[in-house]
Amino acid sequence: MTAILRSLETAVPDTIMVQPQVRDVFAAQPGLTRLGRRLVGAAFDSSGIATRYTAVRELTLDAAAEDPVFFDQKELRILTPSTKTRNEVYAEEGTKLFIEAARKALDAAQGIGAADVTHVVTVSCTGFFAPGPDYKVVRALDLSPSVQRYHLGFMGCYAAFPALRAAKAFCDADPDAVVLVIAAELCSLHVRSSNNPDTIVGSSLFADGAAAAIVSARDLPLTGPALTLDHFETVLTPVGEESMAWNIGDEGFEMVLGTYVPHIIDEHIIGALEPLLARDASLQGLDYSEIEHWAIHPGGRSILDKVEAKLGLTKDQLVPARETLRDYGNMSSATVMFVLKNILDQPGSDGNNRICSMAFGPGLTVETALLTRIGAGPAAGAAPATTADAAPAGGQDDVVPADLAPILTDAGA
Repeated sequence: MTAILRSLETAVPDTIMVQPQVRDVFAAQPGLTRLGRRLVGAAFDSSGIATRYTAVRELTLDAAAEDPVFFDQKELRILTPSTKTRNEVYAEEGTKLFIEAARKALDAAQGIGAADVTHVVTVSCTGFFAPGPDYKVVRALDLSPSVQRYHLGFMGCYAAFPALRAAKAFCDADPDAVVLVIAAELCSLHVRSSNNPDTIVGSSLFADGAAAAIVSARDLPLTGPALTLDHFETVLTPVGEESMAWNIGDEGFEMVLGTYVPHIIDEHIIGALEPLLARDASLQGLDYSEIEHWAIHPGGRSILDKVEAKLGLTKDQLVPARETLRDYGNMSSATVMFVLKNILDQPGSDGNNRICSMAFGPGLTVETALLTRIGAGPAAGAAPATTADAAPAGGQDDVVPADLAPILTDAGA
């Protein structure tokens, strides 16, 4: 039997961050140099992001908190709470996201109930607590107390793939297994004001969100589109270990996001794809654009630009990734699952469509997956994704001043 991703659902917090408003707040922070203000404007305007979501309710211009911890709205000043304070918010708000996404995925998996779940795999790199989210999900959804629980922590943006690979392995070993996979990240907990280009880019990109999937090889009828988990591969690029990292500081987690990351991906993406595509003889000799769907982790606009150009993909093939970036920002490990959901939700025929998916993270690590979209698509008449709809907000190359282009237009992870 084949491991099938039978449902895929997402969840985001209630608070929306509008990119131009957030840009203006960051640009107005005390201590920014003239160059820092220019970097903020260039990073936010060229991000390809229109809106993001945050679990930090203070990060809004709608209502001021009486005793602000993260953002003083009266003074429009970004505050610097301790790592402990940030992590306490993660434990409370992150748990809500894990549970919401998991419940939605379980409800959407026809023929599978809470009592059927045999394994829970949780993923996150933006906080820690124990008993952790895996435990909280088991209790909240009334799963069996004997369910096997695994948590993949601090791996970064590519971690959804190791989780799905583990789910496939569990199902291959036990055809009766039902695996609940959940990735949830609260990246906005760790934003801060700085003149450092890496920090500025992170502040312009990162957001909060969760995605959950039910994976099983049980012989059950399909009631909608699903994904077969065909093959997974991992490649470490020969360079880039210092270019992308995620460290714990006294005032939150600190992202190292070197400006050379897109160049590393550009130079090594072909080699990273070779072992994956070699797993399927039917793909040998095909142009990359002949693989119908590409679910690329939208680490930043320049990442998607590099992938599209290097692989010769069409603009339509990058629509799911660009739409995800535009509407949600970079939610670390959960993001590529949002892209896959975008593809699943597209109107389509009952035929099988191949999907090649990629995500990038610390190391520099490239995780890849081959999947097949099976089952009927959404009802006829649903509006298909269009390239025009995916035009990135503020994504025109000419918004970045020429002297800042080497610093910012190649950023993103």
